[in-house]
Amino acid sequence: MQSKLVRIFIFSSGLILSITAIAKLVSANGGARVLQIHDPILTLSFQHVFWIIGTLELVVATACFFSKRLGLQAGLVAWLATSFLIYRLGLLWVGYHKPCPCLGNFTDALHISPQTADTAMKIILGYLLVSSYATLFWLWRQKQQTPPATPSGEMPVSTT
Repeated sequence: MQSKLVRIFIFSSGLILSITAIAKLVSANGGARVLQIHDPILTLSFQHVFWIIGTLELVVATACFFSKRLGLQAGLVAWLATSFLIYRLGLLWVGYHKPCPCLGNFTDALHISPQTADTAMKIILGYLLVSSYATLFWLWRQKQQTPPATPSGEMPVSTT
């Protein structure tokens, strides 16, 4: 049952990251003036940030959809989610209190307020962060409970 939940989490992560990546990449190709403003943490224009982060999200989403290695998939999601958390903490540290422009002008097209989008992205970040680390912990526990195989591939024989 837990393995099925892990696979659902990996698939949903890929879906979420695909959607947010597409939103960023589409927004980065727009002409909104906000794209020329520099990000307070990365000091690049939001347009460049959207291209870079959108591409990273697309790479991780692709791994979620096509890799067979659950540890790699969960590890990439955990790495990306942790990076987003550190970024958001950095925004607080520098005193940036505006909603995160995480989805670019995609929110305008959907008629969603920036504050609503920011709250939704915080919830999604929490989901990705907690679930990815829970998955990594579960995979680690599974590995700890599996007896090691001998070099010939046979199970070890007890001598007691």
